[in-house]
Amino acid sequence: MKIDRIETFVTHVGRRNLVFVKVSTDQGLHGIGEAYSVGPDLATVAAIEDLASWIAGEDPRRIEHLWALMYNGTRFPPGPTILSAISGIEHALWDIKGKALGVPVWQLLGGAVRDRIRVYQNPGGRTPEETAERAVALIEQYGYSALKIGPHPAGSDSLPWAAVVRGAAARMKALRDAVGPDVDIGLDPHAKIWEPVRALQMARAVAEYDPYFFEEPIRPENIDAMSAFKRQCPVPVATGECLYTKFEFRELLAREAADIIQPDVCLMGGLLEMKKVAAMAEAHYVMVAPHNPMGPVATAVNVHFCVSTPNVAVLEYTPDDTGQRREIVQEPLVVKDGYIDLPTKPGLGIEIDERACARYPYAPWRRTNAVRPDGSIGFN
Repeated sequence: MKIDRIETFVTHVGRRNLVFVKVSTDQGLHGIGEAYSVGPDLATVAAIEDLASWIAGEDPRRIEHLWALMYNGTRFPPGPTILSAISGIEHALWDIKGKALGVPVWQLLGGAVRDRIRVYQNPGGRTPEETAERAVALIEQYGYSALKIGPHPAGSDSLPWAAVVRGAAARMKALRDAVGPDVDIGLDPHAKIWEPVRALQMARAVAEYDPYFFEEPIRPENIDAMSAFKRQCPVPVATGECLYTKFEFRELLAREAADIIQPDVCLMGGLLEMKKVAAMAEAHYVMVAPHNPMGPVATAVNVHFCVSTPNVAVLEYTPDDTGQRREIVQEPLVVKDGYIDLPTKPGLGIEIDERACARYPYAPWRRTNAVRPDGSIGFN
């Protein structure tokens, strides 16, 4: 079996582009993958097209070999654009291998360690009351036992910090009062807090409401700062969505800078690389809660990872059974009672609808709110 063709399908869904990869073989099998939407999404498409010329004619089942060929062949350690391209291609190779052998991908990753995957969703909401109301509705609809919210109150960029902290506590209190003590609630400031001391103030303000984790409380580049913060934080610290490969996670784990890691399978190097990182985390007694804000294919890949990985805690999820997301795949995975059941189809068990993707073409995407009114830089 040889790789015959690699295609990309870029479709704009919600607020971002989804970049799907289709790898076809000379024996009629094909595989589907998804690359991360890093911002310059056409650059990711160009990287996929270039990498396609590197692996054309190769056996798609030699996944470790082809990953090393693409990663090491870039000469310099790859960044997010190249690694997103590699990740999307790598997913498709697993899909092909599973289809060729007639088994779901999780069977090739060591078999199932659980028969369903717990997932969580962000209810959104501008006010504490709206967030609480939406959360209750989601629990009634999907049966979630876990949620995640952004702690910052509306208009936080122009508020004094003390007001931001009070607003975060008010959001957490309203949500905890609404959903009760047994629903896990993650907090995600999206790395908008620059100073560790400010992040610590927020963590202490919300600690009484028992957050499940505090995600990316500060930016991820300075591992020493993250490690020092974790030692003082009264809430479990989660991070990892911006880190790539085993090499960057090695540093994070060695410095004991997180209680939970959140690698993104569409960005950090693919499925096998994430398995390796999870094994490293297991040896450090660290749990894994994959970052998963992308499309339905990304969810499918993550589910196969979670099924076969012992130290997975919970998976981020965006419903794929409504709207545009439902249109672009033939049969999405669905949530029942807060869980996704174990997939049973060969490969990843998901296919995109190419014609539906074409109905929602690429649209430019950029951070329009990166510069705040006072001239400082923030990220949402």
